Parts: sequence; structure tokens; C-alpha cells
Amino acid sequence: MNEENKALKIEFAPGCFDNFDGTQEELDEMIAEINRMFESGELEANATEVDIDELIEEDPDLADKLFASFDNEEKRKLQ
Repeated sequence: MNEENKALKIEFAPGCFDNFDGTQEELDEMIAEINRMFESGELEANATEVDIDELIEEDPDLADKLFASFDNEEKRKLQ
């Protein structure tokens, strides 16, 4: 883990994988891979900056979903 990532951690919001189409084992593997890439710095090295105005034009549905998650003041509760 690089120095910058020591102060950061990945937190998956409740419901972020609700639309995942796969087995629990596949989901666990994907989460482990995301964490591995984060810890190694690979995730940041391969990241691409998103222009919000461009996203709104190109994929307004995705932009709406992203903004809705920020607007939701009441956090989803796990059952």
C-alpha cells in the first residue's frame, strides 16, 4: 500500500451491488480485486477523470443515478 492510500479506505455503500448479476462468490472475488487494486495503487494509476457536463450529455440516466445517490440524505439500512 502506498503512503497516500494509508489514510484512505474503500467503503462500499449499502445497495451499491444491488444490480450485480452474478454469484456471491463472483461478487466476493470482484470486491477482493477492487481492494487489491486500491492497495497496490493500480486503481488510481488506471483511473480516468470524468467530465460531469460531458456525462450528463452522453448518459443522462447514469448521471441521474449518480446525483440521486448524493441527494439521498437518509442512508439505506442493511437488514
